[in-house]
Amino acid sequence: MFGIFKRRSYPAQFSRYYTAEIPVDLDRIGEFRGDAFPNCASGCWLDQPNALQEIAGRETRGELSGEDAHMCRQFVVEGYYIAKGLIDGALIDSVWSAYEEAIRSGVISVQQESHGEGDPYPGRRLDPHLEVARIRDLQWHPSILRITDLLFGRKTLPFQTIIGHKGSAQPAHSDAIHMTTYPLGFLIANWIALEDIHPDSGPLFYYPKSHRVLPYLLSGDLGIPRKAFKKGEPVYPIYEATLKTYIDAYGLKPETFLPQKGDVLFWHANLVHGGDRRRDLSHSRKALVCHYFAERAVTYHDLSGNLSRLHRNGVYSPVVTDPPL
Repeated sequence: MFGIFKRRSYPAQFSRYYTAEIPVDLDRIGEFRGDAFPNCASGCWLDQPNALQEIAGRETRGELSGEDAHMCRQFVVEGYYIAKGLIDGALIDSVWSAYEEAIRSGVISVQQESHGEGDPYPGRRLDPHLEVARIRDLQWHPSILRITDLLFGRKTLPFQTIIGHKGSAQPAHSDAIHMTTYPLGFLIANWIALEDIHPDSGPLFYYPKSHRVLPYLLSGDLGIPRKAFKKGEPVYPIYEATLKTYIDAYGLKPETFLPQKGDVLFWHANLVHGGDRRRDLSHSRKALVCHYFAERAVTYHDLSGNLSRLHRNGVYSPVVTDPPL
C-alpha cells in the first residue's frame, strides 16, 4: 500500500534525481518497459527539432569549436561520429595485455562460442571493466567522456562494456530495446578499435540516419507480452522481423566500419547496427564496446523490464556508477 504522503510526494522525489517534464511514480511501475512511461519531449538536446539551429548558435557564440560543432551536426543527421586516432596505441596495448592476463590468471573466464570449424578465438566477455582496472581506465577515458558529455548535454554515467577477440556476427539491432532511458535518447555507445580491422573479420556495420528515420521499437510496440523475455519465450524473432520490415521499406543501406587501431565510433541509442559475417575466421577483430547513460535519466532494460544496475540503491536513490576497482 502507498501512504497519502508518498502518493502526494512522488513528483518531488522524482524531480530530485531525474529530469523530465512529466514526473513518473517509479515505485508503482512494477515492470519497466517503454509502454509504462509517458511520451516525453525533454530528451537529449541533439534530438530536439531545433538541434541544428542550436548547434549553429553555440558555434557563433564561441560555446562550441568548429570541430565540436561538426561532430554534433554529424550526430544529429547521421546518428554517429567517428573520432579517428582518439586513443593512444600504447594505452590500447596495455588494455589488451591486461585483459589477456586476466584470462590466463583465471580472474575472468571467456566462453568459446565457435563460429565454425577451426575458429581460433573465444567469444566476447560482458563487463570486463568490473574485474580489470585497465579496461575501466579506457571506459572512463577523459577524451571519450568529453565527447559523450557534449553529445548528451549532461554528465556521462559509464555503464556497460563488452570486449572480444573476434566479430560478433550479431544481427541488426538498436541498443534502445536492450538499454533504455526515460526520457528516450540518453544512451550513447562507442566501439573502440583495439587493432586495425580487416574487412573479412566480420566488421561492425551500421545504418546511417536510421536513428531518425525509424521509430523506437520497444517491447510494447512490438506486442511482446510482459515477462516474455524472462520466461525465455522467443522475442528476438519478433523484433528482428519488424526491424527488417522497416529497413526494407525505407530502403536503408548499411555502411561498414573499417577503423585503424585507436579509432572510436560513437553512435546514437536508436542507430541500427550489427556485426557482419566473418568471411575469414583466421582474422581477429579486437574491440571494446562501451555503453554510456546520462545523468538524471531513468535507466532500464526494456526487454527484461528491470531497472539497470545504476539504480541498485533503490528507485529513488541517486544514480550511481560502478565502484572503483
